[in-house]
Amino acid sequence: MIAPGCQFASDNTAGICPEAWEAMAEANQGFHSSYGDDPFTRKACDQLRDLFETDCDVYFVFTGTAANALALASLCQSYHSVIAHQAAHVETDECGAPEFFSNGSKILLASGEAGKCDVVDVQRLITQRKDLHYPKPKVLSVSQSTEFGTIYQPSELQTLWDGVKGHCVHLHMDGARFANAVASLDASPADITWRSGVEVLCFGGTKMGMAMTEAVVFFNKSLSEDFSWRCKQAGQLNSKMRFASAQWHRLLENGLWLKHARHANELAQSLARGLQAIAGVQLLHEVQANAVFAKLTPEVETRLREAGWKFYQFIGGGARFMCSWKTTQADVDALLADAAGFSV
Repeated sequence: MIAPGCQFASDNTAGICPEAWEAMAEANQGFHSSYGDDPFTRKACDQLRDLFETDCDVYFVFTGTAANALALASLCQSYHSVIAHQAAHVETDECGAPEFFSNGSKILLASGEAGKCDVVDVQRLITQRKDLHYPKPKVLSVSQSTEFGTIYQPSELQTLWDGVKGHCVHLHMDGARFANAVASLDASPADITWRSGVEVLCFGGTKMGMAMTEAVVFFNKSLSEDFSWRCKQAGQLNSKMRFASAQWHRLLENGLWLKHARHANELAQSLARGLQAIAGVQLLHEVQANAVFAKLTPEVETRLREAGWKFYQFIGGGARFMCSWKTTQADVDALLADAAGFSV
């Protein structure tokens, strides 16, 4: 019997995957230069360039909040604005960090179905005012996968890019769960980033099974000028960088990062099928990555809470269940059994 708990509350509740743990242990051998001047960091950066099939600047920071906030701050001045979906993490869950690190850039909220920005509404926000009394739109930020677990297709990203590039608006991607999006799409990482107009990607490592590391990837290298100084000033320059970059090096080898992401996505599909089979339970969004949003009946929610399962209801209009690299089919079966009201 699986002990109920926080397995599905967030992919952050899972521990460090074995490969990342082993990589840190290997990086712990001997002495190495500090602040990223080490072989692990050089290898990881080169692997990311190979992965994205282009020359790009790569920086490793501790958190997704720092990655997004510092990246956005590098794209705009304090008198600019950032357009994001009304449910975007940079708006709802960053405690004002993008505004703080950009010295006050305003976030403008765009509408759109299933967590995706609607290009017409984005263009409305860009063009509705041109006067000096209004913060000039300078960045469009999209989430991949979105806060509702949906995924932008390459064509959708291209449409957004086509809609903003003529207005000198940059395209930033919050990729906290970028691995899950790649695993779900029949497209290369390059196809859903720089080939579709993305200039800066915040590539999530923590939710992928690593320990406290995110990669900020600048495809437009002209935008990364002085970014190292931003990281240092913000307390994001890791003196023992090798413990972060060694994890990237290991998981990028032999496609391990995609293996873990596919595993999480597959179990999310299994969970979705099981929940949908329970009378009265309704899926709220198409399950495309590793998130399942469902409207539970009061009886189902009570059974799960009383059994000890933890899950969030702060976004999307229902209960959110997240699968991770560590989620098992047994975990899924146990939750479904409690939801349905019978034991396994």
